[in-house]
Amino acid sequence: MTQSFLFSVIIPTYNRPERLRQCLSALAEQTLAPQQFEIMVIDDGSDCPLEPVVAAVQAKAPQLIIRLSRQTNAGPAQARNAGAARAAGHYLVFTDDDCAPLPDWLEQFAAQLQGHPDCLMGGYTINALAQNPFSTASQLLIDYLYSYYNREAQASFFASNNFVLPRAAFLAKGGFDTSFPLAAGEDRELCDRLVQQGYPMRYAPQAQIRHYHSLTLRKFWRQHFNYGRGAYHFHQVRAQRQAAPVQVEPLSFYTRLLTYPFAQPDRLRAVSLSLLMFLSQVANVAGFFWERRRAA
Repeated sequence: MTQSFLFSVIIPTYNRPERLRQCLSALAEQTLAPQQFEIMVIDDGSDCPLEPVVAAVQAKAPQLIIRLSRQTNAGPAQARNAGAARAAGHYLVFTDDDCAPLPDWLEQFAAQLQGHPDCLMGGYTINALAQNPFSTASQLLIDYLYSYYNREAQASFFASNNFVLPRAAFLAKGGFDTSFPLAAGEDRELCDRLVQQGYPMRYAPQAQIRHYHSLTLRKFWRQHFNYGRGAYHFHQVRAQRQAAPVQVEPLSFYTRLLTYPFAQPDRLRAVSLSLLMFLSQVANVAGFFWERRRAA
């Protein structure tokens, strides 16, 4: 008889063994009883074997149930879908290999889901590299988008490194769209598709993870350029399912975006962070039109 769990934590990973080790070690500290969750690690064709990483964590935390599988490199969307197909949990919880959930992460999700069992629920992400201005600006952008698009009882977007939904609903809705060319935009498309179909989404900021996403100026530009490419593909996919055109945000959206860093405690860094937020939007627009020209 197949064992069942409350949660299946799905982690796509690619060429980041040390980050994966850190993520699994954090999951070993969960306050939720270990028999209530399994961990599905999907190796997306890494260059080095990950069995030693999993074995090392398992040796220190034998109570963890970790299942490692490997696929030919196909991107995180395909990896997440593969994990979901093999999962035995009632709920699927998605995170990334460069994230470290806080100890009560799963317990917080479990508590919130008691009152709202049939929804997609997203948690809060903490930038773990506060001294890195590029990582800080990137997370501030996500924080701003969450404050703009999400309310506790009415949400419309969550990043795929921290959300949960019933496995049956995820499979019935078709999972992540694997046609996206990059690891950018597939979470936005899934959330938009669920909203269009009337599926409820809720924000649960109590469920928190730390994100160790180290960025340089070049990586920052590439990240947001790729987000722009993903945005173009999102528009195309949305048109194919005959959804209403994406509404262009008002000028006030961008004004608030650029002033958002000034609401943070460190006012001395606000100017540089605001400039990086502006640069992220330039990169996004450049990526959008680059992808549109490439697809023409």
